[in-house]
Amino acid sequence: MEVIFIKDLKNQGKKGQIKNVKDGYAENFLIKNGYAVKKTKENISKLNHELAKKEQEDKENKKQAMEIKEKLSKITLEFKVKTGEGDKVFGSISVKQIKDALAEKGYKIEKNKIELSTSISSLGFHNVNINLYPEVIATVKIHVIK
Repeated sequence: MEVIFIKDLKNQGKKGQIKNVKDGYAENFLIKNGYAVKKTKENISKLNHELAKKEQEDKENKKQAMEIKEKLSKITLEFKVKTGEGDKVFGSISVKQIKDALAEKGYKIEKNKIELSTSISSLGFHNVNINLYPEVIATVKIHVIK
């Protein structure tokens, strides 16, 4: 029996995938537990409609991410830190501090989207990458001053 997966199921199929499985497995497990539906013309048209809708949403989200990327590339975040002898910085700038500074400027960005390749623990300018959307990465300038 051919079924259309409506939820991801580990090692079996992903949402939207059409797969041929044994009748008993399809009826007693996949369909009963809501992982799949029988492959019919009606269900295929629903699937195609959902895929088209998802693609449209992806285009909108990517467009918004590109707009945010343009705005973020123009700003510079300043952090004032305490320094010791020889301008040695005490501590470093954390992801949370960057997130909070972006929130003050009106950008709500989650901590896991901010990429710090190395810790920011010296005076001067640093670049931080922010993953806004797959294939859309913004770079924010960080200026550390004493």
